[in-house]
Amino acid sequence: MKKLLGSSMLCAIVYLLSFGFSSPWAAQIKDSESATHGDDAAAYQAVDTYTFPGFKVLQFTLPVLSHYSYMLISDKQALVVDPGRDVFIYLDTAKQEGVKITGVFLTHSHADFVAGHVELAERAACPIYTSHASGAEYDFKPLREGSEITIGKAFLRFVETPGHTPDGLCAYVYTQVDNNGPALIFTGDTLFVGSVGRPDLMEGSMSAAALASMMYDTWNQKLSRAGDNAVIFPAHGAGSLCGAHLSDQPSSTIGSEKVANPYLRHPSRGEFVAAVLQDLPQAPQYFKHNAALNRKGPDLVDWHAPLKPVSADKALIDTERFYVVDLRDPRDYAGGHIPNAVNIGLRGRLETWVGTMVPWESRVALCGSEAELREAVYRLHRVGYRAQGITMQSWQGSGLPLSTSDLVKPAELYELMQTDEAPVVVDVRLPEEWMGVRIGTVVNLPLNRLAALASKLDPAMPTVTVCNSAYRSSLAVGILQRKGFQKVSSLAGGTEAWLDSGLPVYTAQATGSPQSAGRTAAIRRINLPERIPATALMRLMMDLPGTFEMVDIRPAEQFADYSLPGSTHVDIAELMNNPVYLAGVGPLIIVDRDGSLAMAVAGILSQKTERQIKALYGGVEAYWAESELTPAVRQVTLPGTLPKGMGPSAVKPGTSPNETSTVKKPIIPPASPAPEPHPPKKKSAGC
Repeated sequence: MKKLLGSSMLCAIVYLLSFGFSSPWAAQIKDSESATHGDDAAAYQAVDTYTFPGFKVLQFTLPVLSHYSYMLISDKQALVVDPGRDVFIYLDTAKQEGVKITGVFLTHSHADFVAGHVELAERAACPIYTSHASGAEYDFKPLREGSEITIGKAFLRFVETPGHTPDGLCAYVYTQVDNNGPALIFTGDTLFVGSVGRPDLMEGSMSAAALASMMYDTWNQKLSRAGDNAVIFPAHGAGSLCGAHLSDQPSSTIGSEKVANPYLRHPSRGEFVAAVLQDLPQAPQYFKHNAALNRKGPDLVDWHAPLKPVSADKALIDTERFYVVDLRDPRDYAGGHIPNAVNIGLRGRLETWVGTMVPWESRVALCGSEAELREAVYRLHRVGYRAQGITMQSWQGSGLPLSTSDLVKPAELYELMQTDEAPVVVDVRLPEEWMGVRIGTVVNLPLNRLAALASKLDPAMPTVTVCNSAYRSSLAVGILQRKGFQKVSSLAGGTEAWLDSGLPVYTAQATGSPQSAGRTAAIRRINLPERIPATALMRLMMDLPGTFEMVDIRPAEQFADYSLPGSTHVDIAELMNNPVYLAGVGPLIIVDRDGSLAMAVAGILSQKTERQIKALYGGVEAYWAESELTPAVRQVTLPGTLPKGMGPSAVKPGTSPNETSTVKKPIIPPASPAPEPHPPKKKSAGC
């Protein structure tokens, strides 16, 4: 073809590719649990090594808990920040680096995991540093506003930052080269990348609104004034329930968060408090117990203790005496399991789901292979649970009964749903997941509330549970069987498999019913995008600012060169796959270079939402040509870059990227991607 495709034709082709050959929602329904099903997700991993003049910071992640921890190293000394309970990664790293751990810093009493402060203090013979207001019952060195310590050439000043909890602390770390401001800040659960710590975990001892108000002051009076180039290292990333809508990025800067963190854009205290309190996920019941353990000082764990077996006995079936957790995959569980056992697969967020579903005081019995039992017992120490174990072979050898359930294939369930004998389909995902893409007229009972809401259902009716990948729906089968349901099954492969099979779905804007085999297709409304001319956009920007959202999908370098006032850079894949852009009061205006790609993307998004989607006709080129307001085009500072006239202060000159076993990444690279906003990411803790 000699000419580029016109915008309408390109839009049509993209539409056909999306709707005719594969599901446009397949990527949308992925969640943070799906990323933690690999064998390595339950082990600590080195994220990166960040170098500064005189010291370096090693960052670790534990994917199944979305937990970040750190080791600051300088002059053969090391400080460990917010460690997990199984502290071997820090001890091994210290040995490899040839350094001595001289302290442990706890930013607050964590609620989502049992911290390793006591374990590490015992094994490394080092002090624990935490807030004087923590209520800690273990030996520690109390820190207050302005307290200072040194680790080699690194100078740390501690700042009281209440908001997530009343006793939150952040550590400002300074280099000897530049003392104008901190080079980095360990922010704990106070400030995340794209979010802030949730303020509703104090169990009524302090109102969430009061803590959110404290967070407003913490940001505006302290953190926001630390310097735009200060790098922030939080204690959690996407998938954590210690905040809402956290970003996947492991670090950021104060300057980037000013631009991109949606919570920090609210100018007034009232708006900020309302935004922080909105859409918080339900906190798992184990959070309060872990926070109490961390304040008291967790008991030391014998990590090599032999597994405590439990005998094959009818007592295991008694839900008043035992809570049996089957660790196997959904297929094995469906084939036969201990009656009333709940399937919480080892290859997933075992720690979080046990803490969410299993009452804290329960006597827990695990079922799986010997290797699965050993791993599960080890991992459950991370959230304070102790457990015994039994193998399926032992149970089967005793001649005791088995319960079974079905895994229904997508095509089979679809056919059943077209008959008068259709089962009740229960979608156990979170409401926003269910509303985004659902397989038909189904009832939404979120898994974390399923036991309480099961009374809405009839145990005598056939019931099929659904989630994204069958992890949560298989867990739901056990919950319902414990409630007396006899005809309950799970959708094999979940909604992902349903979409891969090409079966119809409802979306947020769907009306009527999906097309079904053997029936006439329901009349459906097709939302088409609009093209907005540059002159109309100019008038809208001048007359009605704040009534629309404008996103620019050009490459980051072009956006950094110039952009339209009020626009935000968003990667095209992020825009098409993140359902947050489908919601909003005002129209969404998409901007590109010449209008063609923007129109194509607008065409796809218009099929998913009732929100008004518009594309800038002719793109930035047309706006530039027609506008006489060229001075209004603004320069954009990239995340990790400095304003004109300022040089990097956190990069050690001449540092080689091959000096350590982990990848060394300069904190302030000379070229970075354009600033992406951190929109509220609808990520759940299950799949």
